[in-house]
Amino acid sequence: MAGGSGTRLWPLSRTYYPKQFLKFEDKSLFQLAYLRALKLSRPEDIVIVTNKEYEYHVINQLEELGFHKNNSLILKESVGRNTLPAITWGMQILSERDEDSIAAIFSSDHLMEDSAIDEIKKSTKLASENLVTFGIVPTHPHTGYGYISCGEKLLNGYRVKEFKEKPDDKTAEKYLKKGYLWNSGIFLFSSKVFFEELDIYQPEISRIFKSQEIDYPSINSISVDYGLLEKSKRIAVIPLDVKWSDLGSFKTLYDYMPHDDHGNSGNAKYLGSSDNLVHSERKFVALLDVNNLAIIDTSDALLVCNKNKTELVKDLTKKLKEQNDPIADFHLQVHRPWGSYTELEKNKSYKIKRVTVNPGKKLSLQLHTKRSEHWVVVSGLADITLGDKSFQLKSGESTFVPPKSKHRLGNSQKDILEIIEVQIGDYLEEDDIVRFDDDFNRV
Repeated sequence: MAGGSGTRLWPLSRTYYPKQFLKFEDKSLFQLAYLRALKLSRPEDIVIVTNKEYEYHVINQLEELGFHKNNSLILKESVGRNTLPAITWGMQILSERDEDSIAAIFSSDHLMEDSAIDEIKKSTKLASENLVTFGIVPTHPHTGYGYISCGEKLLNGYRVKEFKEKPDDKTAEKYLKKGYLWNSGIFLFSSKVFFEELDIYQPEISRIFKSQEIDYPSINSISVDYGLLEKSKRIAVIPLDVKWSDLGSFKTLYDYMPHDDHGNSGNAKYLGSSDNLVHSERKFVALLDVNNLAIIDTSDALLVCNKNKTELVKDLTKKLKEQNDPIADFHLQVHRPWGSYTELEKNKSYKIKRVTVNPGKKLSLQLHTKRSEHWVVVSGLADITLGDKSFQLKSGESTFVPPKSKHRLGNSQKDILEIIEVQIGDYLEEDDIVRFDDDFNRV
């Protein structure tokens, strides 16, 4: 599942480039999840469910791993409807291929040790008669996760006795002492058991996905936990004693990361400070005599908050969206199917961008009615269409695109193309565009 919007990790995560596509070290969370799935299945047996807005993020990141977009099936939700519809859609596809199929279900925004894969492989027998969820053995009391209490022993797992909502501090301590597990959101479902239970507890959702045409916006938004698992009597849980995080907040990110002797995490200079989380993309950060802070610095936004209250970030993001502030939705670097652009400078009459075009990709054939553009090639070889002319520009060469002129930028080479684009006009927003031809079906 790769459709979440990641609002709790703003400003690292934004609506149009959420946390599952962010790189942790050299790979994104989505890429790590895909590689995890490959330890259980062939590429052609993997189904990816994502939002239509993220389709080309998925494709580009699969290509970075050396896979083609057609290696695995990509299902595109027109609107987000939570986890039960997403899982049902994928399970329906797998059931049509093989009615006896058993599917492992991963969220694309989790970090997890690969040793968990061995336990998942051992659990197919339990999944043949039960809906199986995996519970993480807690390392400490945590208020950011739901909990699972275990009942009678079942093969390599237990009957689920009860699901518990996210607790307060005191209740989390009690759950830890009683041996409850963190609810990980990792599942192993057989098609047979899944649809037997879905027919009982969510018959309308089952009917919709078994029909010939799926009207996705009409489906109720509901989680798999609330809609199915908390209702079914055929739920088993298998403990996983592995390092894991759902990265649901900066506090959970802090818990997962290594710390110094004073509990600080992140590349900064600390004096008389403890239990802080620092992330800075460019600036040198120094902390003097402060504790329990989360400091997240990006190129266009700075967040400073109490590290133990970082779940409130989602409220801030909601307010920014209500105010139609684009900083909630976009990074300065905006990813597109063909590459990306980064806004370097802007005022009322001009905007400067750095544009990168991936090998073998090209932008749409387009025009703008309210602005002109001046392109300077920084590196690579640019394929230019301007009016009825086609030509190439190498590093250091430039061209001018007048308003209302059809134009196109492409990269037929094996290396990334980089240009500097200067826009001049009275209106410089992204919606001043008319497309005539496009490789990504955006006309």
